[in-house]
Amino acid sequence: MSHKLPQQPLRVSLVQPDLVWHQPKLNRELLSKLMDPLVGCTDLVLLPEMFTSGFTEHPENLASDSETMPWLLQESRRLGAAVAGSLAVPVEEGFVNRLLFVTPDGHVHHYDKVHLFRMGDEHLRYRPGKSRDVIEFRGWRLLLTVCYDIRFPVFCRNQMDYDALICVANWPSARRHHWRSLLTARAIENQAYVLGVNRVGIDGRDLHYSGDSLAVDYNGQYIIDGPAEPWVMTASLDGPKLQSYRESFPAWKDRDGFSLHLSGC
Repeated sequence: MSHKLPQQPLRVSLVQPDLVWHQPKLNRELLSKLMDPLVGCTDLVLLPEMFTSGFTEHPENLASDSETMPWLLQESRRLGAAVAGSLAVPVEEGFVNRLLFVTPDGHVHHYDKVHLFRMGDEHLRYRPGKSRDVIEFRGWRLLLTVCYDIRFPVFCRNQMDYDALICVANWPSARRHHWRSLLTARAIENQAYVLGVNRVGIDGRDLHYSGDSLAVDYNGQYIIDGPAEPWVMTASLDGPKLQSYRESFPAWKDRDGFSLHLSGC
């Protein structure tokens, strides 16, 4: 384990909104208001999956949205923090469910969702991503995932290449126990922070969402766990404590070696 975690904590804010169905402008305005208290007070802001629309089976209805990327860049500069969340994005072959990670200096990283939720016909509407993406931000290595990805432990397996896992989601309340259990399991088995952000309310398909946005530490303890309503909460990820835990309980040394072959490639 050669990577040295930073001494300074990483402040991560989870934004749990009640999204307006297929209304990008209204959702941007809503999210800007929710994020107002975060100006200068956080390092990373996480928004849910498809934060301008709710999870949609008809991405073509949103293809004309050209304002969200400039808005993300503007909000990142305004907050002095990175902002991340997913959108339905048109590409040459159709659409992808793309997690965008925008930094205050204007850099844009992205990850295209690999595991598409077939029970909601996502695999018929979107193209799968072709890579597992870990980015570095302020000395922290972050694995980017979207919703259904969290069900696949091999894809999420930490080969000591990340310190925190980010999962942005629209996860219905009917399976909230799965969501909470999977986030917790991924944190424990991978000895890493796990940050899962979800929405509340009812979407245009009459699916109900209870939120359950969580920040879970490397020992499976909740450091953010709020009510089923819109809120914004911030947690500090502690690098030295994570490093010390991995050294004192080095289960990672006995991990199984494997090669990951993505079915979407």
